[in-house]
Amino acid sequence: MNQKKLIGIALLVVGVILLFFGFNATESVGEELTEAVTGRFSDETMMYLIGGAVAAVIGLVMLLKK
Repeated sequence: MNQKKLIGIALLVVGVILLFFGFNATESVGEELTEAVTGRFSDETMMYLIGGAVAAVIGLVMLLKK
């Protein structure tokens, strides 16, 4: 397996882990209260979700690209 495939797998795994933590954070009591008051999630939760999505997509593209 070449180095690009290994980096792609690592990014995909890191992305999925970040998304998992982000989705868990959205369901916390404090986060739901913040969303109810402000209408959006906290910056930390958004960074987990955005960072996880970006890392997962880049990892997937690296795996599928020849």
